[in-house]
Amino acid sequence: MKIITRFLMSFFLITGMSVYAAEPGTLQITEPWARESPPTMTNGAVYMTLTNTGSETDRLLEGSGEVAETIELHTHIMENHVAKMRKVESIEVATGQPTVLQPGGLHIMLIGLKQPLTAGQTFPLTLRFEKAGEIPVEVTVRGKDADAAEMPQSDGHAHHHHN
Repeated sequence: MKIITRFLMSFFLITGMSVYAAEPGTLQITEPWARESPPTMTNGAVYMTLTNTGSETDRLLEGSGEVAETIELHTHIMENHVAKMRKVESIEVATGQPTVLQPGGLHIMLIGLKQPLTAGQTFPLTLRFEKAGEIPVEVTVRGKDADAAEMPQSDGHAHHHHN
């Protein structure tokens, strides 16, 4: 098992792929990212893929950090043929299928950015889950043309465990 763990840790270090695990094999947070913001933009959003390989559904309850005055969970809805963002109380992370936070869908809203998000920078964010508790992640800021297509597709077999 140690050889597999060492191999996977080396794989993630070499590829630069960010995977965070709450408890070994139960909740993974893959590629947390945000799009760079123009200097006049006061809001931003964070995207990622949440994968629950445990036996019980978990829920993302909130995000916290110093990057913005307020951090909320949001979704996009269509209302009278107009896309609108709405705050949600939680985001369900069911077992067996990834929950994707992406542009035009579920996301973590950064309201009142303390400084513009610049491509290449990273910032810490803490995610609080109902069962898994708090999980710190490092969010990478991508260029303004970044979209969900840049997110790697996980087959659910790659695991990075924090010891």
